[in-house]
Amino acid sequence: MALLEVTDLHIRYEPKRSAAVDAVTDVTFAIQPGEFVGLIGESGSGKTTLGTALLRLLERPGRIAGGSVVFDGTDITHLSQDELRPLRWTEIATVFQSSMNALNPVVRVEGQFRDVIEHHTALRGDAVRDRIRTLFDMVLIDHRFIDAFPHELSGGMRQRVNLALALAVEPRLVLLDEPTTGLDVVVQREILDNVRRLQAQLGFAVLFISHDIGTVLDLSDRILVMYAGRVVEDQPADRLLREPLHPYTKGLLGSYADPRDETVRITYVPGRPPDLSARPPGCAFAPRCPERIARCTGEDPALVVLDGGRVACHVALQQRAPERAVGGPDPDLGPRTRVFVGPQFVKAADPAAAAQERPALLTVSDVSKTYAQRRGTTVIRTEAVRDAGFVLRRGSVTALVGQSGSGKSTLARMITGVEAPTSGTLTFHGRDGDLAVGGMKGRRLRDYRRHVQMVFQDPYSSLNPAKTLGYTLGRPLVNYGGLRGEAVRERVLELLETVALTPASRFVNRFAYELSGGQRQRVVIARALAVQPELIIADEPLSSLDVSIRAEVLELLDRLVQHGDVSILYITHDLLSARMLADEVVVLNEGRVVEQGPALQVIRRPRDAYTRLLLEAVPNPFETARAVDGRTHPSRLELAEAPAEPW
Repeated sequence: MALLEVTDLHIRYEPKRSAAVDAVTDVTFAIQPGEFVGLIGESGSGKTTLGTALLRLLERPGRIAGGSVVFDGTDITHLSQDELRPLRWTEIATVFQSSMNALNPVVRVEGQFRDVIEHHTALRGDAVRDRIRTLFDMVLIDHRFIDAFPHELSGGMRQRVNLALALAVEPRLVLLDEPTTGLDVVVQREILDNVRRLQAQLGFAVLFISHDIGTVLDLSDRILVMYAGRVVEDQPADRLLREPLHPYTKGLLGSYADPRDETVRITYVPGRPPDLSARPPGCAFAPRCPERIARCTGEDPALVVLDGGRVACHVALQQRAPERAVGGPDPDLGPRTRVFVGPQFVKAADPAAAAQERPALLTVSDVSKTYAQRRGTTVIRTEAVRDAGFVLRRGSVTALVGQSGSGKSTLARMITGVEAPTSGTLTFHGRDGDLAVGGMKGRRLRDYRRHVQMVFQDPYSSLNPAKTLGYTLGRPLVNYGGLRGEAVRERVLELLETVALTPASRFVNRFAYELSGGQRQRVVIARALAVQPELIIADEPLSSLDVSIRAEVLELLDRLVQHGDVSILYITHDLLSARMLADEVVVLNEGRVVEQGPALQVIRRPRDAYTRLLLEAVPNPFETARAVDGRTHPSRLELAEAPAEPW
């Protein structure tokens, strides 16, 4: 018998002041005891809503409008909170996305474990402390942190604490909702490896929700793909990697590549998911699908069993089982393909090599930054950056790569003039001559920032939700460019067109909350371009975006460098995106530059062990599959160059 059975689940949001939204529609699946199931899809596809409903934590105006959720033979769809309480923690547990928000900031870690263990078990006193030590050993955390407050732990350590809390009373099902979003790739790998190891040891089942198909493929036994509130594909992980059935799944797979390839190609799905309050007729993916046929735009496909999995796609059914298709094959039906036939972003080695010859824009020489913190009579000194040195070149992209806490953001603050270095020099070789950066104040600092602008990590908090895009982009034009009236509006429209928000007239009077994450990040980039800077510092600009949007933003940044007079310092922990965008890579570890050089050289032939660690942490399902079965699965490059109909 299945541990969890979901049948025809329908979740509806009914706000008082706007149209009702069917966030999840007719979802059916089961999870067996000890099974590891991945649930993937873009933001807005209904993943988190589904997970929240399974936990019965759905809040108004959302409600379960139909279907059932059965856990271990008990229908929990309409149980009261008092009836559900004995199941929580003991039978079903969860690890939420935000590690800091999931922990009480004013209670020590031990106290939070005690609350759970003493409420759900008979353990008391020292026995509880012993259980906490065991849980810390399971998630590889030193026992000295048992008495710490949450803010004293790193993001990765807090998420491991959350995982230990979820396992405190040995539940049979653990739901992981984007548990590593925002964490660097090394910490992400450590946490997910921990999850898989513990799952194998303890035998609990997992539902792993993520938009990162590479990570999900690395861990899962089976994968559910959601789009626009529906499950569109359900397959074993290895088969989904080898023979994806739905075009949307192919598009998600296309967002990955091996950064060590001479030429790297990633594809992305154009367009955006539909507005579920006004769902279009037919297949919801049809407007974005390169394989669509006439039936796709008029008839919603059912989720049917096909080739050992399930898929909701007219094209897949007609290609693989034409005898089951109503009315026979469509005359417009194309050949079977293994890849998404859509826009590609290609990075070759030759342009990156040419960047080495360009003149310097910023020279960082032996820069160090030490922070001093006084505690009573004791002064604690922390060296955030130590003797860092590198050169940013005109018309090129330099990637500054490292884990969280490696000193990347400290260097960015020094380059922008927000902080001064403790020692060393930063020299900006601008259009107006050389300028020493550091210790600038007042008008000098204001004038310097006209040449150097920031693109921040989180596009959701970087824009004022109460101001229109026209106002947001107009302020730097007024403050730095001296433009007024109609000239401001014309330049704002140009900026929107530059970042491909077209037609610009449709966006200029809109608010940030009306845009998708990718569109918001484009506005942030447009604001940075408003004063025509010579250098843009992009601080983790992709970390909060879906994989399908990341490729678009990368392509936009690359186009700005190729066709505009601007350089980019690209701060990231992701070596794949660094390879796609950067000409040179600087690797930072514990405040020191441990390796630097041309991007392909650093990534393909890393000399430092830390660089190799970063490379190994990059999710690469195609490489994993080749290692397991001796290249049964082709690489992304091989798939992209293969004929369209090898079947």
